[in-house]
Amino acid sequence: MAEPGANGGSTGRPRWSVGRALLLTITGICLYLFAPSIAEVFAAWDKLGNVHPVAIPFILAAEVASFASMWVLQRIALRTHGWFAVINTQLASNSFNRVTPGGGATGTALQVRMLSDAGFDSAKSAAGLTAQSLLVAAVLVTMPVFALPAIIAGTNVPGSLADAVWIGLVVFVAIAGLGALLLATHRPVELIGDGIQHAVNLFRRHRPPVRDLGRRLLTERDDIRSTMGSRWVEAVAAAVGRWAFEYLALLLTLYAIDATPNPWLVLLAFVAASTLGMIPFSPGGLGFVEAGLTATLALSGVSAGEAVLATLVFRLVSFWLPLPIGLGAGWLFRRRYPRLAATSD
Repeated sequence: MAEPGANGGSTGRPRWSVGRALLLTITGICLYLFAPSIAEVFAAWDKLGNVHPVAIPFILAAEVASFASMWVLQRIALRTHGWFAVINTQLASNSFNRVTPGGGATGTALQVRMLSDAGFDSAKSAAGLTAQSLLVAAVLVTMPVFALPAIIAGTNVPGSLADAVWIGLVVFVAIAGLGALLLATHRPVELIGDGIQHAVNLFRRHRPPVRDLGRRLLTERDDIRSTMGSRWVEAVAAAVGRWAFEYLALLLTLYAIDATPNPWLVLLAFVAASTLGMIPFSPGGLGFVEAGLTATLALSGVSAGEAVLATLVFRLVSFWLPLPIGLGAGWLFRRRYPRLAATSD
């Protein structure tokens, strides 16, 4: 039976769809297939004592700096000078994204919904968050370029990591093409707006639905283009910082367990694993990252045992620790911005 709407009638909006059921099925299959990799990583729990305690604050500081870079970038994309709403909605949506399949779409939809309660226009939020997501993804797949001087100088790159460089180049070209398409055309932007509108409305069952987001997104696209154009250096620096500090956290983790990694090969391993984390078939890339990072770190010259332990520490800091922090951020946000009551006729 459908839930009653605000006016006492039926909303008529189904809770389930074929697409959603298919996504959950694929998620279950992926988690089942990667369960051994996840279990292997957590089996290294008893070796956490091998991590030098003095390194832990520096690893945490690098991860905090990565999140802070995202907050700076989102302030630019959302065209706001405030910090509270940006920080707390980003933390909450990041946590939500990591416990639900669907890639960044679920987190973006929740953040747009929360920003709406804080007084932000939904179209402005959707456009800004879409723009920053594309920029962050583009920076990630461009990072292997920084390893080229070392490769040219003679650093031996295993075949699998070399393949990751070429795959990253292809993905970068695809993202650059998509970005150009979104900046120069109308229909793709409207389709993205309609998709975000559908996702946002899933969180608004007891409120009037968002309408005409695709059309409004076009207007906001033009505003974002002018805003990013005037602050593009700051925006790109923040996007680079988002990944550079997280890479630093991984590198510090390896040094903290007395590994002797090649930083350039670790960079390639980090990019490959982070790209796997964007696959939308498991929450937060769970399983994909564990399997990918342990394998690529081993290829970069780190021993198998060190690779597993480093993956465990890195995922504890970058994946598991932000979950309760995001929950607390969501609670803090709702203390200041309660959910808006449903509008009755």
